[in-house]
Amino acid sequence: MDLNELRDKIDAADEQILKLFADRMEICRQVADYKKENGISIMQSGRENQILDKIRANSPESLKDGAAVLFQNIMDISKSLQSLEMVKSVPVPVTGGFYPDEKKNIKISCQGTAGSYSEAACKKLFASGTVMFEPGFEDVFEAVESGKAEYGILPIQNSTIGSVSETYALMEKHDVYINALVRVEITHCLAAKKGSVKSDISCVYSKEEALSQCGVFLKQNGYECRQYANTAMSAEYVANGGDKTAACICSEECASLYGLEILDNKIADAYPNYTRFICFSKDFTSSGQSDTISVCLSIPHKKGSLYRLLTKFAVSGLNLSKIENKSVAGSDFEVIFYLDFDGRYSDPKVQALLNDLSGELSYFRFLGNFYEVI
Repeated sequence: MDLNELRDKIDAADEQILKLFADRMEICRQVADYKKENGISIMQSGRENQILDKIRANSPESLKDGAAVLFQNIMDISKSLQSLEMVKSVPVPVTGGFYPDEKKNIKISCQGTAGSYSEAACKKLFASGTVMFEPGFEDVFEAVESGKAEYGILPIQNSTIGSVSETYALMEKHDVYINALVRVEITHCLAAKKGSVKSDISCVYSKEEALSQCGVFLKQNGYECRQYANTAMSAEYVANGGDKTAACICSEECASLYGLEILDNKIADAYPNYTRFICFSKDFTSSGQSDTISVCLSIPHKKGSLYRLLTKFAVSGLNLSKIENKSVAGSDFEVIFYLDFDGRYSDPKVQALLNDLSGELSYFRFLGNFYEVI
C-alpha cells in the first residue's frame, strides 16, 4: 500500500470521526437543554472521571494517555458549548456606564504627589475632578473601597520592564473593578538642585521601576541607586534637601514644578517608553467602547490544567491577549493567573466562558470590562 492510499484511509477515518463528533455535540446540546430546564449545573466531575476511566480501560496500552487527552478535550468542548446554550435565553445583567468625559466634581486617588506620572494619567482620563494623593499603592485601593474616592489610578505595566507586581497582588486582594487603561509616555530625566552639575552627583533617588528603566545610564555614570516611593516624591525630597550630590529621576514637568535643574534628559534604556495605568472603582461599569475582559484565577496542580484552560478560549473563539502569573505570598509556590481577552461583557460567548470558569475553578474573579486610552 503506497502513501496516497494510506492518506485516503486517514481521510475516510477523519470523516467518520467528524460525523460522530457532530452527533455527540448535538446530544450535548440536548443535555444542556435538560440541565437548564431542571436547574442542573454543567460541571459533573464524577461523570467525567467515570468516562475517562472507561476510556483508559478500553484503550490499547500505548494509546491510554492519548485517548484520555482526546476525550478530555471532547468533554471540555462539550462543556463550553453547553455553557453557551445555557446563557442564550438569560438576560445579561445591566451595568453602569463609564464615561469619564461626563464626570464632574469627582475624586480620583493616585499614589505619590503633584507632578507624578500617576497624576498625568488622572488628568489624561478625566477632564475635571480632584486628584487626591496617597502615600502607597494599597492606600489608593483603600480610598476607593471606603468611598473616599470614586476612582483609583495605579501603574500596571511598563513597555520596558514589564508588569508592576504590587498592583497585580493588590487587585487580587481588593474588591474593585477595572474601568479603563490609560497609556502615558514616560520621559525620564536626571534632575538636581539648581546650580548642580552631573559631576557633583553621587546618588540618585527614584521609584524602583524608574531606576530599573534607566539602569544603563545609571551604571555608565557610576551613580548609587536609592529607592524612593514615587518619582515625584523623590523630586520633592531632592528639592527640599540640602545635599548637592543627590539627584532624582522624574519627568521634565515634575523637575520644573519643584524648581530642579535638569542635568540630562531621555535617560531611559529604551524609547518610546510607556506605562499603562489602570483606572478602577468599587462598582462594575462598562461602556460601548469596552473591548477587553480581565479575570484572575487559579488552576489545579494537575498535568494538562493550563492546556485545558487555554482550550476554553479557543473553543469560545475569544482571543487571549495577555497572561500573567504571580506567586501567592506565604504559599507553597502557588500562583494566580491574570488573563486579559478580547470581548464585551454583553456578548453571550463571554458570559458563557465566565460562567464556565467560575463554576469549575476553585478560585475565580472577574476584574472588569474596559478599554484603553492611548
